[in-house]
Amino acid sequence: MAVETVNTLVIGAGQAGIATSAHLAQRGVPHLVLERARIAERWRSERWESLVANGPAWHDRFPGQEFEGLDPDAFAGKEQVAAYFEAFAAKINAPVRCGVEVVALHRTAAGFRAETRDGVIEAAQVVVATGPFQKPLIPDMVPARAGLMQLHSSAYKAPGQLPAGAVLVVGAGSSGAQIAEELQRSGRQVFLSVGPHDRPPRRYRGQDFVWWLGKLGKWDAKAKEPGTEHVTIAVSGAYGGQTMDFRRLAAQGVVLLGRANGFADGAVTVNGDLAQNIARGDANYLSVLDEADAYAAAHGLSLPEEPSARVFAPLPGCVTQPRLSLDLAAEGVTSIVWATGYALDYGWIKIDAFDAQGRPLHREGVAQVPGLYFVGLPWLSCRGSAFIWGAWRDAERLAAHIAARVPAHA
Repeated sequence: MAVETVNTLVIGAGQAGIATSAHLAQRGVPHLVLERARIAERWRSERWESLVANGPAWHDRFPGQEFEGLDPDAFAGKEQVAAYFEAFAAKINAPVRCGVEVVALHRTAAGFRAETRDGVIEAAQVVVATGPFQKPLIPDMVPARAGLMQLHSSAYKAPGQLPAGAVLVVGAGSSGAQIAEELQRSGRQVFLSVGPHDRPPRRYRGQDFVWWLGKLGKWDAKAKEPGTEHVTIAVSGAYGGQTMDFRRLAAQGVVLLGRANGFADGAVTVNGDLAQNIARGDANYLSVLDEADAYAAAHGLSLPEEPSARVFAPLPGCVTQPRLSLDLAAEGVTSIVWATGYALDYGWIKIDAFDAQGRPLHREGVAQVPGLYFVGLPWLSCRGSAFIWGAWRDAERLAAHIAARVPAHA
């Protein structure tokens, strides 16, 4: 089997891998980027057709590279995002080799050995940039014998993909909430299982919430607050960008449920926590408004007041009188979309670099194993790490660390 040698190997050509390539090139570090499919492949084939970025185009981008032909306040569609990364890679002449999957990564005396079906690549340093969306999670809850179509949100494309009938969407983070609304707008009866969540305002006092989180220093938070490790965020850029309000979804016809917890006698059982989860989301929403108002006052910002932002519609009946089970056949439910997140999958890395849960052991992306790095993961160095611009910042710092290694340029 052929053996190729490179100073630094970057695995993955999504936002993190392309950003890493840019910064390594700026520092003169010879490197190669391997991508198992195409640049930004997950944006292309593992997202639904109508997906748009959750942040406006002025925010969700690399510095110095704008979205061509897109209003800065608009929300880029998934194909526009993929094309953006492809164009940027071409602009910097990134050494990306597509269609090459690393099936195993080993440590050697001189560094690392990456095994692919096309040969072996040896490198002094390796940057793992495969991202957080690796292994779709579907709870082992509703058995196949129930006779429903079940798919993860990563496999959902459009309403017409699902059989006729009502749909249960489990998970009310950004993906679940957006998919539920799309299905409801298409004419489906939708049931939405809502767990604990944060739901910031899309815009407040004339500024997008991403702008406010920057001003309030939220993007630089180093770790989640205790007790919020499993809390998702419900935000959307769909339909021009609007606050994700579960009261509004209920008024449109979506039936809200508590968090799904089991299956028995043809019914999905749910917790009686719906009102609590809605209240928690409301509290998070109001806390952002409170902090924004305090910041505006302290800094003398001339921004329009928006008292209407604090006015909530009454709680719908599905919240005040919640269901504790959903009889799938009786309600005509023929499909379930599981918007239940992802797990990391580093089984191909044959190196002792992970904790008991399979999470990489690292300090802001620098692994405990010398020469091994991780980039593109949520909370890698701060809250902003999962975003396009956050991956850019982390990649810049890690590229500097790689360039400083000896003999990095040998």
